[in-house]
This record gives sequence, structure tokens and C-alpha cells, in this order.
Amino acid sequence: MGAMTEAQPAEDRFADYSAGLRIRDVPTGDRPRERLRDQGAQALSNSELLAILLRVGRRNESAVTMATRLLQNGLKGLQQAAFDELAGQPGLGMAKAAQIKAALELGRRLQAEAPETRPAITGPEDVYTIVGAEMVFLEHEELRVLVLDSRNRVVHIETLYRGTANSSHVRTAEVFREAVRRNQPQIIVVHNHPSGDPTPSADDVRATRFMAEAGKTLEIEVLDHIVVAHNQGRRFVSMRDSRLGFDA
Repeated sequence: MGAMTEAQPAEDRFADYSAGLRIRDVPTGDRPRERLRDQGAQALSNSELLAILLRVGRRNESAVTMATRLLQNGLKGLQQAAFDELAGQPGLGMAKAAQIKAALELGRRLQAEAPETRPAITGPEDVYTIVGAEMVFLEHEELRVLVLDSRNRVVHIETLYRGTANSSHVRTAEVFREAVRRNQPQIIVVHNHPSGDPTPSADDVRATRFMAEAGKTLEIEVLDHIVVAHNQGRRFVSMRDSRLGFDA
């Protein structure tokens, strides 16, 4: 599956938003609602989808920038946040908090009713679309684990580390915990490099090799370890495709 195509690279769009531009000041073809209409919801990042729910931001903070702030703990963190806590966030209030909670609950119910609608992973580009496009703009390092079923459909996304993530310090039990609990056979590990360079470090390679070996023992395959970064030329590196930490 090819990389996501869009009128303007994600990096450039988010640079516009973070620079203080309102969504209405961004070229029409690059606005979230217009891109959803023209390219489909799957082409938008989590922040852009949430921005559509928010509709407007606040002074010196666009709706996309506000959405990125609200998603600093991921979709799971947003779902688990108490209603009053969410409503108390700058720029929200009861109405927007209710919209967000309602949308998350509808998504949860849809997933529960129709597991076939879960997104399927066909390559690293899909991983980038689902979580990477959001992670590249984080100022801190995060490590996430995508739990997949036998048909490569995403069952769960777990955020393991924030702020002080270092793949050399990853605890194997935590990496495989949700896959074991949910009795699923595959995982994909993703982490970001806030430096902007997605090149895997020596620690990344060692950790990947260790996780891959541990997965064999648990009979849970590590399909890939993907490093993402805010880089105009190269947004991510698949360590599987690069033969880093995996058997040839």
C-alpha cells in the first residue's frame, strides 16, 4: 500500500497550525474538513479528526493545535479522562467535552459491534497513518504498541512510555502485556525521535532484537519496530524492512 497522498505534507500543515494560523487561514485544500471530504477520514491524523469536532480553537491556538494538546495522552487518555476534567481544559467547556465523549463512545460501540471494521495493517505506511502522523510532532518521546489479530487488524493501541521513553529500557513484560491479555498473536512497536531524525539508534536495534526473541518464546510475533520523526525527507524507518534487529 502506497504512502498517503495529500495536498500539502503533514509536516507543513502542522507547522502552519503551530505557528498560530487559524484553520480558516490555511489553504482550503489543506483544511481538515475539506481533506476529509476529498480524501476520506482515513487520510486525517487523530489531531485533525478531533479538530473537526472542536470546530474552532481559541486565541493563539488553532483547533488542530488544541486537539494535539488534548491528545498528549493519546485517544485512550482522552477516553479515560473524567468529563469535568475534560470540560475544564482551556478552550473546551461542557458542550465540546460532550461532543468528544459522545464521538469516542460511538467509536467504541462500533468496534465492539463490528470487529471487521478495525483498521488492517498492510505495511509501515499504514502504521504511520494510524499513529505516526500524530507522534512525529510530539516534543517528548513516546513508545506505543499496536496489538494485532491474526488478520493484521488493530485490536488495541497501548502507550507505554511518555517523556522519558528509551527503547533500551523497555520492559519486555510491558510490551507484550496487552497482546497476552487479549490473546492476540502479533504486535508492532512504534516510537518517535523528537530530534527529527528517524534513524534507529544502536539501543533501538538491541531492544528490537531482544523483543523479537522474547516474542518467539511467548508465541507472539513482533511484526515490526517503526521509528518516526518530523523529517521532511524521511518520516519513518521500518526496522523490519531495514533488517535491523530482525532475522534476515
